Amino acid sequence: MNVVDQLLDSDPAIRWQVLCDLAGAPPADVASERARVEHLGWGARLLALEDPDGLWDGGALFPVPPAVGEDGQPWTTTAHTLQTLQILGLEPGCVPARRAVALVADNARWENQGQRFFDGEVEPCINGRTIATGAYFGVDVAPIVERVLAERLPDGGWNCQAEYGSVRSSFDTTINVLDGLLAYERATGGSRAVREALRGGEEYLLERGLFRRASTGEVVVPEYLDFAFPYYWHYDVLRALDYFRGAGADPDPRMAEAVELVRSKRRPDGFWTLDRVHPGRVHFSMEGGPGEPSMWNTLRALRVLRWWDGA
Repeated sequence: MNVVDQLLDSDPAIRWQVLCDLAGAPPADVASERARVEHLGWGARLLALEDPDGLWDGGALFPVPPAVGEDGQPWTTTAHTLQTLQILGLEPGCVPARRAVALVADNARWENQGQRFFDGEVEPCINGRTIATGAYFGVDVAPIVERVLAERLPDGGWNCQAEYGSVRSSFDTTINVLDGLLAYERATGGSRAVREALRGGEEYLLERGLFRRASTGEVVVPEYLDFAFPYYWHYDVLRALDYFRGAGADPDPRMAEAVELVRSKRRPDGFWTLDRVHPGRVHFSMEGGPGEPSMWNTLRALRVLRWWDGA
């Protein structure tokens, strides 16, 4: 089988996106396959792990009881699971999604100060992801949007450390807020302020070639060149390029080095490797370990290259 055929021989969450982004399938076929995420595979497994109160692993960001002596950050809680369900493409209007989101709205509280889940927290990296999942699942997150708009830094992006005095944006925080504002704009039509913030955050990344320091041209963080999935709050070059593709942006020459990095990582068998797994407790693994072929990275890399080369 060729690579696309092998991707189609996978989970419904992969298949519907392949049909949509790579195979040019009719919309009805895409919708039919996407509807299976609720019932089969990874999406159904995550839904089955929901607690009776609508949370996952007992907490908004951290599990209850707390993780003790574990490596990394637990990825099993409500915020991370909702983000994963969104990435899988769970239909936001399906019964399990509506039920889960209603229960989360009623019962989930941030560990920071006990804020209601969809009222947001204090860190823009967390709030960007909350905006993204809330907007996707039909929740009014306008107050959080107003907060992150007011927190944009002079260089165009955002940084979770701003409350401690940082005046420079971070790649990780900025991509999370961009994801959220893009989802909000699509769900509501957005506003001039949202569009200006999106363009400003995008320019922050583009001016740095998606992975270099503006001051020296050095790679900001070597791990940004590693492609991970799930990515959770972490930034990497493939996540950034897939954001621009999904946003309908025109390919920009400042992305060229990043695109060629993606192209260079293709294996002789046509797949891309899972470069990194962010350490921490997970519900279950969707792929093999680092160094093994990755369905998710291959899907995302192929659609990024199709977008870039098609222009």
